[in-house]
Amino acid sequence: MADPVDLAMADPIYNVLFLCTGNSARSIMGEAILNRVGAGRFKGYSAGSHPKGEVNPRTLQLLKRLNYATEGYRSKSWDEFAKSGAPYLDFVFTVCDQAAQEVCPIWPGQPMTAHWGVPDPAAATGTDAEISLAFSETYRQLNNRISIFVSLPLARLDKLALKKRLDDIGKA
Repeated sequence: MADPVDLAMADPIYNVLFLCTGNSARSIMGEAILNRVGAGRFKGYSAGSHPKGEVNPRTLQLLKRLNYATEGYRSKSWDEFAKSGAPYLDFVFTVCDQAAQEVCPIWPGQPMTAHWGVPDPAAATGTDAEISLAFSETYRQLNNRISIFVSLPLARLDKLALKKRLDDIGKA
């Protein structure tokens, strides 16, 4: 058993919620990516303001192709994260412009927020290859942003500096 002092000194695990309107593509990708690249330091979640009720099949296909486990992903309302007993959130990132303009619930603990808008691959049109490319490009953008985020020295940044870094990531 670990010494209690060692446990107190352990790095915290930060809870991060990715928001989108439908919670079927971008926010699901964000959750999956963060849980892979931030494993042990971060726990990713996703939700939508008006969830579609199912994860876009192309999102699941892309994640499977990239060797992600896809069990357990579901399209859910952001209200789940504002209820009593929901995970305490440290960060909330909107990944679509529409959700960024909506009035969000009051999140317990007042997490730090940023807007990391990316194009909606579910709205892509064209050939099968063009639509698949839209999903891959959205994944690439989110993966880049999340990789930068998890490399930030969170414990050494004051709130103002951290907020600026988070906003800059969304502009990258």
